[in-house]
Amino acid sequence: MSVDVTIRDLDELTTVARTACRLLFQECYKAGVRNIFITETYRSQERQNYLYAQGRTRPGAIVTWTLNSNHKSRLAWDIAVSPPNALYDALILSKVGAIARKLNITWGGDWQGSVDRAHFEIQSTWKLPAGYKLEGTVIVPSNSKLQVQLIVDDTKGGIPMSQTWNPGSPSMQTAAEAFIAQAVKDGIIQDSHLKDLQNKQMTTDRLLGLYITIVQRRSTTG
Repeated sequence: MSVDVTIRDLDELTTVARTACRLLFQECYKAGVRNIFITETYRSQERQNYLYAQGRTRPGAIVTWTLNSNHKSRLAWDIAVSPPNALYDALILSKVGAIARKLNITWGGDWQGSVDRAHFEIQSTWKLPAGYKLEGTVIVPSNSKLQVQLIVDDTKGGIPMSQTWNPGSPSMQTAAEAFIAQAVKDGIIQDSHLKDLQNKQMTTDRLLGLYITIVQRRSTTG
């Protein structure tokens, strides 16, 4: 992939980093901070070199202070804030940073000398902090058109209300897959949702949540 292309796919992170990132976005959602999105996950050494050269041997403002980033190890991710706020709104990013601290996630805003409020990372040994868990499906946006969502499976009387998606006909399954596949192609949702649908790991309420997200996204851009 070209060094000037940004990777925003959560699946490019390690398993533990994906969990940490989803937990951060879940807790942000619960705190009412829902207008944030991923701007970069994995970054190759070649891209890191390319970014480091900017403002030094290549035109432009300096955007990174190191050649050795945890983005290369798939343990870091960058975020930004959706309009009408500033892309790197300090107040909102500070709220996210405060939540990250509680989750034992390193926030670049706490660094001395080279502050990077948009940056978050973990160590490979990171574990879910006591008292926290992923409470449902966390939709982590990769563009400014979407908001963070948390889709929780409700229960009543011990009987799950949200069962695995089981369409009444093969044509309905095919139509659902085509709908989700197009949304993935359009950059509205991540391809992990399509994989879960194809592998029969999609719940009905999650599919409904995705449908609402996709329709809302298309209504704002169409």
